Amino acid sequence: MIVFRPSFFPSGTAGSYLRTAAMGNLFCCVQVDQSTVAIREQFGKFDAVLEPGCHCLPWFAGKRIAGHLTLRLQQLDVRCETKTKDNVFVNVVASIQYRALAGKANDAFYKLSNTRSQIQAYVFDVIRASVPKLNLDDAFEQKNDIAKAVEDELEKAMSAYGFEIVQTLIVDIEPDEHVKRAMNEINAAARLRVAANEKAEAEKIVQIKRAEGEAEAKYLSGLGIARQRQAIVDGLRDSVLGFSVNVPGTTAKDVMDMVLITQYFDTMKEIGASSKASSVFIPHGPGAVRDIATQIRDGLLQGQATTTSH
Repeated sequence: MIVFRPSFFPSGTAGSYLRTAAMGNLFCCVQVDQSTVAIREQFGKFDAVLEPGCHCLPWFAGKRIAGHLTLRLQQLDVRCETKTKDNVFVNVVASIQYRALAGKANDAFYKLSNTRSQIQAYVFDVIRASVPKLNLDDAFEQKNDIAKAVEDELEKAMSAYGFEIVQTLIVDIEPDEHVKRAMNEINAAARLRVAANEKAEAEKIVQIKRAEGEAEAKYLSGLGIARQRQAIVDGLRDSVLGFSVNVPGTTAKDVMDMVLITQYFDTMKEIGASSKASSVFIPHGPGAVRDIATQIRDGLLQGQATTTSH
């Protein structure tokens, strides 16, 4: 009869596991947890894969548990430094999700001593063969293609060892800090150039619209002046005809001189009445009116003679 003292096993979780294992070995039974398989050997040779649950383990027949293998999904993050085609060093971060296959648990347990190191080596090999063929911008655009190449290579290699590659992701492509700053400056300069072009186009449209408005305003102003002068001419003609009819013995010259003198005094009155008018010095005297009338009349006659000669 074997008696175990309480102080024989350590306390805590490890102690509980040891106590369970010791009692299992004592009664030739072993427990396998959920999502885990156990590798059973007999006299050092692989015997069977034990599924989750309670199993008989006759230790006196040379059978023992060599180890346990988890079937849960595992993730490995691999950081690889490489160089692009345009000579930019980047750090590529790949996330590999994998798990052991229950049907090939013996291969997964015996054929690989360090699964994570083996997967990391394949990831390094594929990334360093794919990224140097691409420029930096193309590497960002073709992240999915790089991830697919890594996944295909890992699936082909790791399936022989009893592992399944569930998903491969390229989670980050990180260039050097100076390169990132330069890329941001290039992007900012391009956006500023676009903004400057848009601003120049807007100013161009404003100037064109302003010029069109000024041209239209001048055209309308010219029409107004032409109509005004036509009305003045018509008024003068009517005045001359009416004055000649009502006052016998007057000629058209006499009427024109009187109209010019009247307009001359009206102009002097407007200059004097305007509050914003500056000082204007005009030679004035009894002969000044005659001189102004003579100058205007001579100008009209010269213009008429020039028109006739042409």
